[in-house]
Amino acid sequence: MALLGAEYESSDEDSSISLPKSSNVTSATPIVAAPEVSLDVWSYQFPYLKPQTNIMQDPMRLQLMLAKPTDTSISYNVPYADLSRASMGPANPFKSTEGNALKRKNVLTGYAEEAVISDATFTTQHRTFQSTGYAQDPGAAGQYVGDLALAQRLEGKDVVQMRPSKEASEEFRRKRQKKGDASIVDGEGAYRGPWARYESLDQAYEDEAALAGEELASDEEYIEEAIVPVRAPAMSKEATGYEDDVSTAETTEFHGSQLYDYQGRSYMHVPLDLDIDLRKESGADRNYHPKKQIFKWKFGSKPITALRFFPHSGHLLLSASADSKIKLYSVYNERELLRSYSGHSKSVSDITFSTSGTTFLSGSYDRKMALWDVETGKVISRFNTGKIPHVVKFHPDESSHEFLAGMSDNKIVQFDTRSGEMTQEYNHHLASINTITFVDDNRRMISSSDDKSILAWEIGIPVPIKRIAEPHMYSLVRATPHPSGKSVAFQSSDNQIVVYASTDRFRQNRKKVFKGHNCAGYGIDVDISPDGQFVMTGDTGGFVCFYDWKNTKMLHKFMASEGPVTCAQWHPQETSKVVTAGLDGAIKYWD
Repeated sequence: MALLGAEYESSDEDSSISLPKSSNVTSATPIVAAPEVSLDVWSYQFPYLKPQTNIMQDPMRLQLMLAKPTDTSISYNVPYADLSRASMGPANPFKSTEGNALKRKNVLTGYAEEAVISDATFTTQHRTFQSTGYAQDPGAAGQYVGDLALAQRLEGKDVVQMRPSKEASEEFRRKRQKKGDASIVDGEGAYRGPWARYESLDQAYEDEAALAGEELASDEEYIEEAIVPVRAPAMSKEATGYEDDVSTAETTEFHGSQLYDYQGRSYMHVPLDLDIDLRKESGADRNYHPKKQIFKWKFGSKPITALRFFPHSGHLLLSASADSKIKLYSVYNERELLRSYSGHSKSVSDITFSTSGTTFLSGSYDRKMALWDVETGKVISRFNTGKIPHVVKFHPDESSHEFLAGMSDNKIVQFDTRSGEMTQEYNHHLASINTITFVDDNRRMISSSDDKSILAWEIGIPVPIKRIAEPHMYSLVRATPHPSGKSVAFQSSDNQIVVYASTDRFRQNRKKVFKGHNCAGYGIDVDISPDGQFVMTGDTGGFVCFYDWKNTKMLHKFMASEGPVTCAQWHPQETSKVVTAGLDGAIKYWD
């Protein structure tokens, strides 16, 4: 209690006023009720504050000044001058004038005031605005919005006030024709009833309907007249997928130096005057990866979509291009362009030789498949299902006359080349077909699809014997069998080559995964050397990569093109010769 009588000090503006001292109270240490608080957080000094030694702004105190909207108290002393300072800055348009509450947005662009108006008044003003372009302002009595000039001229009348008077309506009805006598069917005085026209507008109706061909009114009858048929021109089909059938317009052209040699043999004859026997068993010699380019074919600027060597001998090379043409090249001697085949109207998707090599099959994005004679260039048969063939494969047996095609409608179709009829349909995939590979002595086949699955089939039986679909699998876009016949290598879209067994189990060999190249986004070929020692693949960066089949390591790679290399094939007889092609339209031969 003794402290209550102590001298009282304050740091306010009224610090000069103090409490009266009591004479009978002992002296004590003065207590400061409101101590001085450093205000260095401001960049200026108040004249009535004591000077501080540290005039630099304190970040911690600056942080104390920041108050949250939900805070109900502050943790520092605010000077009275700041609390009584006038508001600065632009006025808040959403702040109510009555109180401090802010108006919340009730529409996308801000705050819209509500107005009570009846449905009849709203409908009247809405129709008035539609017909005249102006309406009354609901927020201000006697004011209008819209076409103010027209509103002033019409004295602000709405559609209800602008109705004609009874006298004007009666005068208008007098101009209508008489209903007539119900006992007279036709002729003068015939019964017209509610279909009677207005006398002053009768001729105007007929002339206007005859000239402009407008619709007849509700009180008029339609008289059918003879209509002269107009022969309209046929609609252009260039922008649709139903172009006219051009399958009968196949053409071929021979580009070689001579069609027959001195013995009367065509280019179909396997050359015997070479330092290599092209008739020996494929894969009998040890293979090596190539190192340099020895030749280049380039007869167009469009991308090459497929490359195929002549079966067994490899003395001819067949190429398909995005310019809808197919070309045949000589691999030995002059290495010239021998023949071109034209018959498709769109890019060729795939080509394949028959087992004998006398014919080849082509599929295109024009939904056509054609069987060609290699020597003469004539089309033997045409096949069509109405869908795009993505892959075509002849049955490897020489006695077989059938081929299979993977279509864009998730089906694999089997055709007989002699009758031209479809003999079987395999329909268990859920997306377009990418590859078809014959395994198990050509008694079975493995197919892959964009549905990220692999199906194994018995040839001729439309029910799969095994389905492989794992969550980690990607689309398998290309496939090639191993020469041993025990495995199949697939090009996976996740930049790797995976291997599956082609025996009864059809199980993935997880120890054989070839990584190190990029193939995502493209259908890049994968091929295996004839002796089964090397795996070759293209690359989106323009490389050709070679892997060891046993340890899956990358042995060699070289730059083959400036763009992606999509086609890569190993020569069936040569030990180290391969052919590559890509989006630049050039075919390169390597050794």
